[in-house]
Amino acid sequence: MDLVLRGGILHDPSCNREGPMEILIRNGRVEALSPSLGPVDTPVLELAGKLVLPGLIDMHVHLREPGQEKKETIATGCAAAVAGGFTAVACMPNTSPPVDRKETVAYIKERAARADLARVYPIGALTAGLQGQELSAMTELAAAGVRGFSDDGRPVADSTLMLRALQFARVLGLPVISHCEDLSLAAGGVVHAGATGYRLGLPVIHAAAETAAVARDLLLQQEGCGYLHLAHISSRLSVSLLAWAKEAGIQFSAEVTPHHLLLTETAVDGFNTSAKMNPPLREEGDRAALCEALRNGLIDVIATDHAPHHAAEKEKDFISAPFGVSGLETAFPLLFTHLVETGIIPLSCLVDCLSTAPARILGVAGGTLAPGAPADLVVVDPRAEKQVQNEKFYSRGKNTPFHGWKLRGFPVLTLVEGDIKMCRGEVKGMSDAFIPMLESIFKEGRL
Repeated sequence: MDLVLRGGILHDPSCNREGPMEILIRNGRVEALSPSLGPVDTPVLELAGKLVLPGLIDMHVHLREPGQEKKETIATGCAAAVAGGFTAVACMPNTSPPVDRKETVAYIKERAARADLARVYPIGALTAGLQGQELSAMTELAAAGVRGFSDDGRPVADSTLMLRALQFARVLGLPVISHCEDLSLAAGGVVHAGATGYRLGLPVIHAAAETAAVARDLLLQQEGCGYLHLAHISSRLSVSLLAWAKEAGIQFSAEVTPHHLLLTETAVDGFNTSAKMNPPLREEGDRAALCEALRNGLIDVIATDHAPHHAAEKEKDFISAPFGVSGLETAFPLLFTHLVETGIIPLSCLVDCLSTAPARILGVAGGTLAPGAPADLVVVDPRAEKQVQNEKFYSRGKNTPFHGWKLRGFPVLTLVEGDIKMCRGEVKGMSDAFIPMLESIFKEGRL
C-alpha cells in the first residue's frame, strides 16, 4: 500500500542517515525521504518518535521444512521472523531431504510465497547430501536461486574438498558459510570445557574444536580466494584468529549470535537444556571478546542461528536433548536492551550487523531505505518494556533461555515491499486480530 510514515526517527547506516524523517512509500518502494514531505495524497501513520530501521535480515536460520515440520514450518518461521522485525531470512539446507537439488529449492520458494510474509533465501548444500564426500550440484543450485552454500550442522572435514568449494563458489559469486568445528576434538561433547560443565559432569567441547577449524578455513580462503563466511563464532581464540587474518589481508566475513553475546556457560547450570547450544556457551572472557569484535568490526553480522525444536525434545536429559535456541522473536530487543542501551555498541552498529551487512554478503535486496529501495522496514518502540513469553511465540519452537527477561526495543510494525506484515505483535494471516488492529491504527492515524 502507499503510505507516509511520519514522526519516526530513522537510523539507516547504509546512507548515514540518523534523525527525524518522513518516509513516502509508493508501489512497494521508498519514493522519498525528507524531514518534511509537505502535503501528501496517501494515508499517513504517525510514529510518535519510534525508531525506523531497514528491515532486519537473518542470514542463518533453520526453517526445518521440508521434513521436520513438527519443529517448524516455513510459514511459522516466517511469522516469527516478521514478528521479530526480520523482513528476510536465509534458511540452512539441513532439511529432510537436504537442499541439494533444484526441486527442493523450488519447494522452499513456493512455500515462502504461499506464506507471503518474510522474504526467504535458500542456502544450498555445499556437499551432496551434506555428507562431506563430494561437492553438490552447485551450478544447478545457483541457477535455482540459492544465495550461498553451507553444510551447517556438519563441518566439511576434507580440506581439499573445502578448498575446491571455495574456488567454485567464487566463480558463482556466492559465499561459503562454514560451520567451524573439528569433530575429532568435539568428540561427543555437549557443553563448553569450563567450570560449569566439569562440575555437572557433562562431556565437554574444548574451544580448540572451533578454533582449529577457523584457522584451517582462513588459510584455505587465503589460498582459494573465495567468499568465506564463518558462522556462529563463539570463542576469544577464534576472535584472535580473525584479527590475524584481517591484518594478513585475508578476505572473510563472520557472524555471532545473540546468545553468545549475552550468555555464558553458567546458563546451563541445573542441566538447563534451553541453554544447550552448538557451539556451546563459553566463558565471560569469550563473551567480552565477541562484543569487542563486534564493536571494532572484526565480526560483521549478528545472526540468530534460529533452531526451533519440539518441546518434548528439549525436555529430554541434557545429553540427549538437541542443540539450539529459537531466536527470531527475541534477537532485536535483547541486543537493543543489553548492548545498545548499555553503551556497548551504537544503534548504527546493531542495524548494520542485522541488516546492511547481511544484505551485502548475500547479495540481496534490503539493508537500506534509500529512495528507490524496496520498502522493507521495521518500526521499533524503544521505550515500552515487555517480558519475553515463549508461549506467545509464533515459532513452533518455544526453546529459549530468555523466557521471562524484561526487554525494550520490541518491533511494532514490519513492512515487506510496502505491505504491512506485522502490527503491534499481530501477524498477517496468523492472527485473527491482525485486520482489526490495522483498522484501528489507521482510524487513529498513529501507531
